[in-house]
Amino acid sequence: MLHSHSHSHDHHHGHAHSHGPASPHPAQTTHWSILRMPVLSRLAAALAVSAGLWGIVWLAMR
Repeated sequence: MLHSHSHSHDHHHGHAHSHGPASPHPAQTTHWSILRMPVLSRLAAALAVSAGLWGIVWLAMR
């Protein structure tokens, strides 16, 4: 069987802004960033997240 029809695809998908690679988006201010935390604070945060995830695993396996 031979199909004879045309497809029309619009590949814009609603992107309204346009700028070239030479002009990137301006930096936005952040209220919190893990990269600005001291090393010990990052380690404590990682341990807290890990403990929380292991708690979920432990509860799921009960």
